[in-house]
Amino acid sequence: MFRKRFYYLIQLQYLGFRYHGWQKQPNVNTIQRMVERTINYVLETKDFKVLAAGRTDAKVSSNEAYIELFVDHTPLELKNFFDLFNQNLPQDIRAISIQETDEKFNIIQHPKIKEYIYLFSFGKKFHPFSAPFMYNITEELDIDVMIKAAKLFEGKHNFRSYCHRPNEHTIVHGEIKQCEIVKNTIYTASFFPEESYLLRVKGQGFKRNQIRLMMGVLLDLGKGKVDINFIKKTLNPDADEIVLEHIVPGSGLILNAVELKKE
Repeated sequence: MFRKRFYYLIQLQYLGFRYHGWQKQPNVNTIQRMVERTINYVLETKDFKVLAAGRTDAKVSSNEAYIELFVDHTPLELKNFFDLFNQNLPQDIRAISIQETDEKFNIIQHPKIKEYIYLFSFGKKFHPFSAPFMYNITEELDIDVMIKAAKLFEGKHNFRSYCHRPNEHTIVHGEIKQCEIVKNTIYTASFFPEESYLLRVKGQGFKRNQIRLMMGVLLDLGKGKVDINFIKKTLNPDADEIVLEHIVPGSGLILNAVELKKE
């Protein structure tokens, strides 16, 4: 029997704090599991498939994520589906938009620039309500040296030290378009610390736990545990491998924006 397939691009936002990442896994709650359950409920069929532009880790949130929805046999009535989809999603997941695409579009292969931010504060323990959004360090940090060192990550580098448990097939070289530490003015709340910061990183793709390892070594620098030369060595493709183990919690990491580029 000939199968007619219809293609849709959906933009999502979600707070990842109570989820074990995007990808569906047995016996744990994930974003993909909740999205697919909701689509199944709305469409009253399992004749669909969902692909994501990328997989976020446990507790990682997203301000702008994209998924591609493939529906077999019958096209969606966009407004009705979108309204019902949003009404039935959990409170911590929201659909922003939906549009029809075609078989030529592939969300995984389509070129895109991703912007991640990592929120953190230091010097005084913050209100517990802040925990789903940022990481707190009670020690004092040399924020100025951290700001200077963040720029070292820009450009093309060997990021092997910033890939958790790479194997012989892991592509360790990559390029970061922008990397900076600035004061946080993007996300605010009455219970947030009076002053907080964010690490902003932009690039086409990232290694496993790369940004959380970058944040970890920058915090070690701010605490005086390592110096700037150490960070330079971790980015030197000719140097002996340096294994980094300070992976900061996922709850401070947000996929802040995704730019889908023209092919």
